[in-house]
Amino acid sequence: MLQSQETHQSPSLTLPLNGSQNTVAATELRPWGSFTILEEGRGYKIKRIEVKSGHRLSLQMHHHRSEHWIVVSGTAKVVCGDQEHVLSSNQSTYVPQCTPHRLENPGVIPLVLIEVQNGEYLGEDDIVRFQDDYARAQ
Repeated sequence: MLQSQETHQSPSLTLPLNGSQNTVAATELRPWGSFTILEEGRGYKIKRIEVKSGHRLSLQMHHHRSEHWIVVSGTAKVVCGDQEHVLSSNQSTYVPQCTPHRLENPGVIPLVLIEVQNGEYLGEDDIVRFQDDYARAQ
């Protein structure tokens, strides 16, 4: 069964999962696309991230987590520290804790990737934004 769940900040969609530690996956919409939390446990979180063509996430960093990104489809332009990479399907990269980073979709099809977060605290409020195309407040 599909349930819609709305909040004043970001709409979410609740979908049932089979055989998972959690019983639902919550999809959150963002100006650049969306993310779905697939699984979460002590010290880790797994997300499916979709970035619309021509969009990018804020230049940001996290104090309490590192991230692994695996491209499922599309093209990812990744800024990590002072390096820039272009990744395609089945390629991956690692973003260390406290490292400025940005994810962008320079392609014409949606970018889909799996993100694995590791750390003691994995809340969405552990984002320090340096630049943001959508004027979201820090």
